[in-house]
Amino acid sequence: MERALYGPDGFFVAGPGPAAHFRTSVHASPVFAACLLRQLAAVDEALGRPARLDVVDVGAGRGELLRALLTRADPDLADRIHPVAVERAERPADLPPGIDWRHEIPEGITGLLLATEWLDNVPLDVATPTPDGWRHLLVDPTTGHETTGPTVSPTDTTWLTHWWPPTPTRAEVGRTRDEAWAEAVGRVERGLALAVDYGHLRDARPLDGTLTGYRDGRQVSPVPDGSCDVTAHVAMDSVAAAGARVAGCAYTLVSQREALRALGADGGRPPLALASRDPVGYLRALAGASAAAELTDPAGLGGHWWLRQPVGVAPEATMAR
Repeated sequence: MERALYGPDGFFVAGPGPAAHFRTSVHASPVFAACLLRQLAAVDEALGRPARLDVVDVGAGRGELLRALLTRADPDLADRIHPVAVERAERPADLPPGIDWRHEIPEGITGLLLATEWLDNVPLDVATPTPDGWRHLLVDPTTGHETTGPTVSPTDTTWLTHWWPPTPTRAEVGRTRDEAWAEAVGRVERGLALAVDYGHLRDARPLDGTLTGYRDGRQVSPVPDGSCDVTAHVAMDSVAAAGARVAGCAYTLVSQREALRALGADGGRPPLALASRDPVGYLRALAGASAAAELTDPAGLGGHWWLRQPVGVAPEATMAR
């Protein structure tokens, strides 16, 4: 999975980037960026409106989210934002020069760290239960054919015992995601780390796992040959606990539907009276409501989780008002 996604010819390193293959909240609508700006404003206030406000986008694709945030931010905020895109690919030629491009998460972040659909692409192992304990599932990198391999390490066995209830077929070992999120949270000096991703909780782990692939807008077999995305849902409670241990502070975990509604995106149809009074305004409001409805649909993007981990500030201070 590491080689298929991030190797020299990996899916996220070579080619046009993820936006060409699948639709995320970032790409779906400017409503998402508008809501994140409200979240950023709350973080800015909690930090006392610093002269430099870091906004670090981990798994930035080709910088689409940071471009949108800078375009929509008011002049005062835009002048103070230090935007950093973190991605394994090389810097896009058309990226605005004001956006910093890095291959690793910087240290000493004061502001907002964003990880939208990043953790689901942090490589992991898949294991299967056998009479003599958990064993790895090995995969042929050209066909995707799976075979049972050696026993998993004691560390991964401990993770599975604690975080994944007994399953008849397979489990996805989320320890690597825990470590990645803990490291990301550890790079924040003061502010908020926000992960947005699809995932599950311990009492509702999928019996057959979630490993799958995407290519050209279609779901495909997760063959790790670099031609498609290889992804698996995130064990959000495990990840959240790992980040909280680093931050020494409580986290909040809510659905995207709940989070975006709290940030002003309700998806409700505008009043019909507006159509006769202001037809152009009505059409604009209707388009915005349609976009918000897609982002908050619990059967789609609205079913994503929002994991908010404050660092060095009171949790309630980072909540948008």
